[in-house]
Amino acid sequence: MTPLLAVAHRAGNTLLDLQAALAAGVDLVEADVHLYRGALEVRHRKALGPHLYWERWAQLHRRRNLIVPDLREVLATAAGDPRLMLDLKGPSLDVAAEVAEALRLYAPGVPVAVCTKQWAMLDAFAGQSHVRRILSASDPLQLARLRARLRRGRVDGVSIRLRLLSEAVVEELHRATDTVLAWPVDSPAALARARSIGVTGVISKNLPMLAGLATEPVARAGVELAA
Repeated sequence: MTPLLAVAHRAGNTLLDLQAALAAGVDLVEADVHLYRGALEVRHRKALGPHLYWERWAQLHRRRNLIVPDLREVLATAAGDPRLMLDLKGPSLDVAAEVAEALRLYAPGVPVAVCTKQWAMLDAFAGQSHVRRILSASDPLQLARLRARLRRGRVDGVSIRLRLLSEAVVEELHRATDTVLAWPVDSPAALARARSIGVTGVISKNLPMLAGLATEPVARAGVELAA
């Protein structure tokens, strides 16, 4: 059986979930990073003004009722573990430069993956060989742009919504990168489909399923992002 990278979706957004995912043996733990009023907040929820957070299909939350870690706390909790994947959120491109500086200050030289739909952000990490730069696409237009981009040269990796992928598309992507991640893959059926089309790894909120992938008796050295 071909090994799959096991990526814990959004598990880095709380310190307890980060610790649980690392303990489960996953290959990468995703954390969403926003720049808000000069702070690198780690959260998936979007800020709605100075006092509220918003997320689709969820109620509004007041800032005072939620604990939102910052990137420095997440890096401290990871304590040099190279299994973080930071998903940089917009709209401002400034988040990339701030994250690059935080990594230099608080995790110098520690391998890390950085992912974003705004690919220009990845320029902030150019020349840093320990930072793996992952280009993300979530809709057909972004995928079309990504395929055109990959025809111009190789990249460290890509992260793409599963429903956009087919075996032929994945084969095309593999000509320009060794790492094709699919998301969301939260059920056995989705996992089976991801395997069948040849992706390198899956991004999932299903931690028990990911833990099972992490213990598959197959050498994983050829697919490790964080090595």
